[in-house]
Amino acid sequence: MEGAEAESLLGEHGLGQPAQFKTYRRRWFLLAAVCLLNCSNAMLWLTFAPVADKTAAYFHISLEMVNWLSIVYLLISIPFGLVATWVLDSVGLRCAVILSAWLNMTGSIIRIFSVLKVMNLGSQSYWYLFTGQCLCALAQPLIIFSPTKLAALWFPDHQRATANMIASMSNPLGILIANVLSPALVPEGKHIPLMLGVYAVPAVTACALATLGIHEKVPPTPPSASATNSTSKPFLTGLKMLLRNKPYIILTVCFGGGIGMFTCFSALLEQILCEKGYSNEFAGLNGALFTVCGLLGAFLLGLYVDRTRKFIESTKICFCLSALASIMFAVTSRFRHQAITLAITSSLFGFFGFAIYPIAMELAVECSYPVGEGTSAGLIFVASQIQGVILMILLQALTVRVSEDPASTCTLDQNGALDWTTPVLVLAGLCSATACFYVIFFHTDYKRLHAETNSGDLVKTEDTATADVPEA
Repeated sequence: MEGAEAESLLGEHGLGQPAQFKTYRRRWFLLAAVCLLNCSNAMLWLTFAPVADKTAAYFHISLEMVNWLSIVYLLISIPFGLVATWVLDSVGLRCAVILSAWLNMTGSIIRIFSVLKVMNLGSQSYWYLFTGQCLCALAQPLIIFSPTKLAALWFPDHQRATANMIASMSNPLGILIANVLSPALVPEGKHIPLMLGVYAVPAVTACALATLGIHEKVPPTPPSASATNSTSKPFLTGLKMLLRNKPYIILTVCFGGGIGMFTCFSALLEQILCEKGYSNEFAGLNGALFTVCGLLGAFLLGLYVDRTRKFIESTKICFCLSALASIMFAVTSRFRHQAITLAITSSLFGFFGFAIYPIAMELAVECSYPVGEGTSAGLIFVASQIQGVILMILLQALTVRVSEDPASTCTLDQNGALDWTTPVLVLAGLCSATACFYVIFFHTDYKRLHAETNSGDLVKTEDTATADVPEA
């Protein structure tokens, strides 16, 4: 125990008995390390999306090959996602975070090799870049699954949604930084080496923090009743329970689809807007507004849900509003000179869409308890990656080659520019259909909260019985 560092949650109960649950101040260091790691991984993921045209010109490759630097994250995390859930629930949070930190740092360094002139790689430079992205992609499932586990193991019930929100939203914060920083660092293609060096710094820092600062996989004393059962079900048993859980399957399909759509939106935003004459800087601004407003929405909704426990109502309302925002964006993005409307639309899309993410992850644990948090969060993420890959390939297949337009700001490859009208309309339609399906069919009990309530009632009963025993 850490003595004064431990804060009692229930106070002393019974006659002279110590408090049953405790929290530790070092949980905030763990949260900070996971946040930096999550943010860094997202920056590495979408490094090239805001400057896709300049990246293609620098490495002498097509836009499709640039897009694969983002798609590879989705592909690799599908099989490795199941491994990551096992690592998190069976081996432990500490091992998962440290392993992901080293994979993330190694990948960021290998990416730099692709632009080192002393190596004289020539046409092989792209494959060094691709290899680095693959290592960073291996780290992503371990990082993405960690916030739910961290919140469950180290935080009390009245802080879980907020802790999950902070750790989870560091991922879109990384997307925000990439959307703003990449265009700023790469006004011309020759500055790409500088960008890769800058993006390696947070990865190295996060690795140092995780390796040197995380010493325990669980706190000495749990912060809540559910934390004592955080890994109560074996991995395969939990997986079977999830596949038989109807509310969880619906949540996985709908929320996983929502994550896939947001992935496509973030990765393809620059290509969608440049065809209508909007600059890379404006696309980066839209991506930044999308993320900043999303962070604000997630923060406010996290605080609200921590107080009210209205997980289902909050997610359903936000899902519907984000679907409306996606329709507005699909229509507005097909017209020129609509900068203000596009900025407002992107802000609303992010505000309501991102707000769902941490709450839905908590809801996944609530409807699947007592399955481990890593497994319940991980299966949703794997489903989202599968849907994201399908969507990315589908949306690119639906584009139409068009002749050069003088108003276009795209850096054209050898095959000309792309018209994204059909893909963005399809994306809006899928978002609306998914929201309707979720609102109509998703219903569940809050199993973890009920278990904690029953545990609290049991503790009170035991305390009363002890207090009634006459002294000898």
